[in-house]
Amino acid sequence: MVPPAEFASYYGRPVLKDVAWGTPAVPGYLFLGGLAGASSLLAASAQLTGRHQLARTAKTAAAGAISLSAVALVEDLGRPARFYNMLRVFKPTSPMSIGSWLLTGYGPAAGVAAVSAVTGWLPRIGRAATAAAAVFGPGVAAYTSALLADTAVPAWHEARRELPYLFVSSAAAAAGGLGLALVRPEHAGPARNLAVIGASAELVAKNLLVRRLRGGAAEAYQSGRAGHLLAAAEVLSVCGLTVAAAIGGRNRGAAALAGAALVASSALTRFGVFHAGRTSAHDPKYTVVPQRERLRAQEQAEFASAAV
Repeated sequence: MVPPAEFASYYGRPVLKDVAWGTPAVPGYLFLGGLAGASSLLAASAQLTGRHQLARTAKTAAAGAISLSAVALVEDLGRPARFYNMLRVFKPTSPMSIGSWLLTGYGPAAGVAAVSAVTGWLPRIGRAATAAAAVFGPGVAAYTSALLADTAVPAWHEARRELPYLFVSSAAAAAGGLGLALVRPEHAGPARNLAVIGASAELVAKNLLVRRLRGGAAEAYQSGRAGHLLAAAEVLSVCGLTVAAAIGGRNRGAAALAGAALVASSALTRFGVFHAGRTSAHDPKYTVVPQRERLRAQEQAEFASAAV
């Protein structure tokens, strides 16, 4: 019997370079950016419907999250000047370039909206800033998925179809969960709805990601540290979703627990996706096996067309 093939590279070196982004700065940046962007959308909807307590909470959460996200980004870059250098060009085909400009427009708008909401100063400017942050918010929540998928890392690139849906729905669950945890239930209706919709969509997106990838890159999401993190995130999502949908609108304690579970689930999802990418970059089989499968499928298609 021929033993199973062991995929290795020359001199034991990985086929791909290791992911240069550090932990916990980058996965924390992914999570906080999503939380901020979705919170700005929630703040705008709450402001339009007259839920001022929820609007103030969401605006403050957005400003705080994007500030911490900027700290995490600078921590990974090493010095702020490297972020400023990315603003020297505008490249529509580069997710990093688009993301840099999104953050440049979004950060000040979210900050002004939060300051106006907390102090009561310049309400008209505050409302305009809230609207501007809501416009930039979806892009801030989604662009990091394109940033990961645009790399050669197998677990990220192979999941390029599902990652945007996963990141956006996870961000929605986190923003809704935070509003559910911090605002009294009678004022948190939109937050609860956003949390339920976001958590449900997040569970579906995770399931579709693993089912479409199946073996190969899917293994990176189901084993090791990434597998444990994503499994814990799924448990927290199910628990938070169930409690939020069932009794989150009537009991303050239950709503707070459900919201905290959904926020934690969103954070664990980002960390799980990040570690799945690092695992797939380290092991040559995640690069070699999909390449062989694609070549085999291409040869079979060519043979079938020639036979016809």
